[in-house]
Amino acid sequence: MTVFCALTSSVARAFAPTVRRSSTVGVSTTRFMSSSSSDKASSPPMPHEEDKMPYYALGVNLAQQVGGQGNLKTLLDDDELEIALEGFCDTLRGTSTTDARTVLQAYGQSLNQILQQRSADINDRIKKEGQDFIDNFLDCNEEATKTESGLVYYEMKAGEGEQPTLQSTVEVHYHGTLTDGTVFDSSVDRGQTISFPLGGVIRGWQEGLQLMKEGGKATLLCPADLAYGDAGSGEVIPPGATLKFEVELFKVTNA
Repeated sequence: MTVFCALTSSVARAFAPTVRRSSTVGVSTTRFMSSSSSDKASSPPMPHEEDKMPYYALGVNLAQQVGGQGNLKTLLDDDELEIALEGFCDTLRGTSTTDARTVLQAYGQSLNQILQQRSADINDRIKKEGQDFIDNFLDCNEEATKTESGLVYYEMKAGEGEQPTLQSTVEVHYHGTLTDGTVFDSSVDRGQTISFPLGGVIRGWQEGLQLMKEGGKATLLCPADLAYGDAGSGEVIPPGATLKFEVELFKVTNA
């Protein structure tokens, strides 16, 4: 599917509230956020009156579906985004002076080429930043090792218990960040450990946790091909991203 088709197909879906999903280390969990009266009181005021906000919510949903999934905010500059919004509004209102099908047939291919090239450029830049981060980490931590796959393993605390295999279920605490320090997911911050089958998570975790023993703690640096690759994950993990995890292994269960 082309970039343009992927963007436009998302708009065709029926309206549904967007639920943020945490898919870190390959374990997908859906968190339903409930709003209490105290939450509403501390939130900034809404841009419209209550009876108009459902229509504003429609716009928010469309923006998340199209802009979020296609990373438009990183692919277009401000002037280009304004032109895109003009085309969206003119078409939605029926005020465009040009037939929509004619525009798409004439310029859809050019749009695909622009978005694909810019996506590739960003991907390459992020991968290079990740490699630079890994090289610097290895320079600063002599005890860290880089495996044949490209995983960087740095033992922070040696464990003395069971060592997991791919068939094991493990209980861990983890803290995941991008190379710029942005936290994208953390069981530590949530204050609750997580258990999952080791064979069902990203390759960097599969390899790294098999080097650990119960009671141990380690830092794992996972380049993109051991994490979420060129697809990324949602809005928090960009395509091509190198991920850093601090992982503490509490329990190994073998069937």
